Amino acid sequence: MFRRFAIILALAFVAAAPAAAQGNLDPGWLLDPSASNLRFQSIKKEVVSESSDFATFTGEIFPNGKAELRVALESVDTKIDLRNVRMRFLFFETFKFPEAIVLADVTADMVKELENKRRANFSMPFSLDLHGVKKTLVAEVVATLLNDDRISVATARPVAISVDEFGLMENLGKLEDAAKVDIVPSATVTFDFLFDRRGTNGAPLTGGRSEVDATNAAVGEAEVFDKEACEGRFEILSRTGNIYFASGSSRLDDASEPLLKELLDITSRCPGIEVEVAGHTDSVGKASYNQQLSERRARSVADYLIRNGIAPERLSAKGYGEDKPVASNDTAEGKGKNRRIEFLPRTN
Repeated sequence: MFRRFAIILALAFVAAAPAAAQGNLDPGWLLDPSASNLRFQSIKKEVVSESSDFATFTGEIFPNGKAELRVALESVDTKIDLRNVRMRFLFFETFKFPEAIVLADVTADMVKELENKRRANFSMPFSLDLHGVKKTLVAEVVATLLNDDRISVATARPVAISVDEFGLMENLGKLEDAAKVDIVPSATVTFDFLFDRRGTNGAPLTGGRSEVDATNAAVGEAEVFDKEACEGRFEILSRTGNIYFASGSSRLDDASEPLLKELLDITSRCPGIEVEVAGHTDSVGKASYNQQLSERRARSVADYLIRNGIAPERLSAKGYGEDKPVASNDTAEGKGKNRRIEFLPRTN
């Protein structure tokens, strides 16, 4: 739902570009992220509203009228560290889908109207690519030509986005389970963007803004996590469900690689933590077979970490078979939840 916000922002920047164009868009316009904001609002417990931001995004309007906005989903900022981690790993799945991309077209009529009025409202169609799904949406934006080389573009009204449209309902369920709250499956996005004509106000004629590059480089985690941050991250990783094996096999599927890399990174940043890799199965088949399978799968994950530099003495692998279900084994959904790998941290 938060991705929609990024989309809306992109639209805004598209609308803004035409205004400042003075009859054309040459030599292009760059978003000023230091003076812009992109925000989304969600509702939990039916009545509690929460506002969050994206810290890192880039945007450009090209001379041919094509506009592009890229939002680094890992930069989601809820003002609470572990809530940010839940949003990244459980909802957005940034280890597989690191950014949202918004594309739009700025027309000659938009440029002309903004030139004449200095301030105008636009209904802006845009394409949003989020979580591997592309949708065409419309945002209502207001663009203001502040001067010949600077434009403001903002939402005329919040843009509503449905979680279901982008295949995120299952991820929302994971988020609700982790946070132990009900969340409305939609969100609204607002933005306030400033664009500069290339060659003015710190916007280079080619390339991007240096401060944007620096911000992008800074997105991510601190080098070393404290005990609470480590424990929280391992608990969240255990909920992702993104480690895969073929049926009846302990061989890691290639689709597991994105999450395994995140696991490796977090384990590396928690040097004072030992981790038990715990394997679990559903109840299909003999209990003795499931016990052995869970042990082999846990060992496969531990071996991946060891091959990639984690000290063996920091890891243990244990199988629990079908003994610790987290859901009913009477449904396919429940069985899927029971087939899992968990990460249980212990302080040295």
